[in-house]
Amino acid sequence: MRGNNGKTFYSILYMTSKERIKTVLSHKEADKIALDFGGSPVTGIHVKKIEELRRRYGLEERPVKVVEPFQMLGEVDEELIRIWGVDTVGVSGNRDMFGHPQENFVERRMPWGQVVLLPESFHTKEDNGNLYAFPQGDENLSPAAVMPSTGYFFDAIERIPATDFGEEVKLEDNLEEFTLMTDDDMAYWKSAFTRARATGRAVVANIGGTALGDIALVPAMNLKHPKGIRAIADWYMSTVTRADFLYQIFDKQTDIAIKNLERINHEVGDCIDVIYVCGTDFGTQNSQFCSAETLNDLYGAGYRKVNDWIHKNTSWKTFKHCCGAIVPLLDTLIDVGFDIINPVQINAEGMDPQFLKDTYGSRIAFWGGGIDTQKTLQLGTPEQVKAQVRQLCDIFGKGGGFVFNSIHNIQANVPMDNLIALMDTICEIRKIKI
Repeated sequence: MRGNNGKTFYSILYMTSKERIKTVLSHKEADKIALDFGGSPVTGIHVKKIEELRRRYGLEERPVKVVEPFQMLGEVDEELIRIWGVDTVGVSGNRDMFGHPQENFVERRMPWGQVVLLPESFHTKEDNGNLYAFPQGDENLSPAAVMPSTGYFFDAIERIPATDFGEEVKLEDNLEEFTLMTDDDMAYWKSAFTRARATGRAVVANIGGTALGDIALVPAMNLKHPKGIRAIADWYMSTVTRADFLYQIFDKQTDIAIKNLERINHEVGDCIDVIYVCGTDFGTQNSQFCSAETLNDLYGAGYRKVNDWIHKNTSWKTFKHCCGAIVPLLDTLIDVGFDIINPVQINAEGMDPQFLKDTYGSRIAFWGGGIDTQKTLQLGTPEQVKAQVRQLCDIFGKGGGFVFNSIHNIQANVPMDNLIALMDTICEIRKIKI
C-alpha cells in the first residue's frame, strides 16, 4: 500500500510465517508473537505428549512418528501446526543420532505402552526393564544408549574408556563422524529443503557438523567403532589438559563444515532462514562450565569462522543452544557472531527475563524462554502457567527479537492440563482460535 507521499510501506496487520520470523529476528515487532514447536531438536515435544495432544484436540488416533529418538521427540504434524499456527519447519538429516536411515518407519511399542513409528532398522533389546539401542541398529555391537525402565528417553552409553593423559591421541579419531557430503547427501538435502520452503513457513536447517564439543555427540552413538576421546568426563578434562588438541579438532571440523555449507548454499541457500549451529551447553543451574575467556580462547575461533562465513555468504540467522546460567558468557556468544540464543533458561542463576531483555535484547534474539519447564509447567497450576506465559511474552516480545517456545523440549510427564493451558494461552495472545 502507498502513503500520501507516494512511498510504499507495508502493513503489519498480517504477515506470513516466514515474514514474521524474519521480522522478529531483525529486532522489529511483527503482527504477532512468532512461534516455534518442532523446528529443532531442542524445541520439540515428547512423542507421548504429541499423542495426548492429538487425542485432546479430537484428531485421528494413529501412531506418532519419532523424529529424534535419543530424546524421543514426536513429529509436530501438519494438523497440530495448523491448530497452533506454528511459524517454523525444521529440516534435519537423513540419519538419526544412532545412525539409522530415516526411512521405512514401522510400529514399535514403547515401555510405557505407546505405539510409535520408528525406522525399521531401529533395533532394541530389553534387559531387566531397560531398553538398549545400538549404533546403526547393529545388535552384534555393544549398545550405544539405554532407556531406563522408568524413563522416557535414552541416555548415551560410553563404549570407549577414558584415555590416559600421557597417551598420544590422534586427531582423525575425533573427526570420523565429520565428513564431506556426498552427491546422495546433497540430493536428500535439496529435496528436503525444497519441500520445506513450499510450506511458506520459516525454514530451520539442522544440518549438523558445526557442534563444537556438544557433549551429547561426543560418545558418537552413530558410529559402530568410535575411537578417540569419547568418555564424557575425559572430554571435559581434556578442555583443560588438551586444550590445544581440542582446538585443532574444532579447526578441522569447521573446515569440513564450511565446505558442506558451501554446497548447501549453492544448491538451496535461498530455502534456509535459520541454521542451528551448535548445542554445546556452557551453563549449569547456578554457574558456568567455563569462563568467558576459555569460551573465547577454545571455542571462539571456530564459532567466528562458521558465523562469519554464514553472515558473509547468506542471509541465514545463526542459532546457538546453551542451557543454564550463561549471563557471564552472553557477551562472548554475541561477539563470536550468534544471532539467536536458546533455550533462555529463566530459572537459572542470574537469568532474570527483564534483565536479559533490557541488557541483551537489541543484540541477540531470544528463542525460547516462554515457560519455565522445570517448575511452572511441571509443578504449577494451569492458572500459573497462563500467567507466566503472558508475563514472558510481554517482556521478551516487546520490540521483536523473540520466538516463543518452551525452555527446552516439553517432556513426557508434564501434566496435560498445564500443557493445554500453555497452548491455549499462546494462541490467545496470538489471536488464534483453537
